Amino acid sequence: MSSHVDAQGNVMMVDVSGKKATSRAAVADGFISMSDEALQSVLERRTAKGDVLTVAQLAGIMGAKRASDLIPLCHPLPLENCKVDLAVEAGGIRALCRVKTEGRTGVEMEALTGVSVALLTIYDMCKSLDKGMEISGIRLLKKTGGKSGVYARPEAICPA
Repeated sequence: MSSHVDAQGNVMMVDVSGKKATSRAAVADGFISMSDEALQSVLERRTAKGDVLTVAQLAGIMGAKRASDLIPLCHPLPLENCKVDLAVEAGGIRALCRVKTEGRTGVEMEALTGVSVALLTIYDMCKSLDKGMEISGIRLLKKTGGKSGVYARPEAICPA
């Protein structure tokens, strides 16, 4: 029997009611590669759809808040803080999402969803400039809280 299937084979949400609420945090990141021309258009705010970076930040926060609506059996969590940072790097843009709450289950899915939605928004807003963009490397960098404690990706430099 798994944590998401009962003895009769029925799908179920994990029961976290017996867990103690603790401070939980997670950080995730991902990258979208694009042509130099598309990247320059984003930086100069001259894309047809507007200010890509501001819209992507907002979309990432909104996505993190809606993770449980998108992912089956994901618990809805009241987020106490969510921040999405976008950094221009060689060949594209890196999205980083930090999420915090006080709860009975972790916020890893919210951080990963925030990154995913931010990057998908960049793709949507820039697809007329570069159809060859590629989203990659979406990963959990760090999580704190809960029974399993701290996880930090060994090779990643993770902001607090």
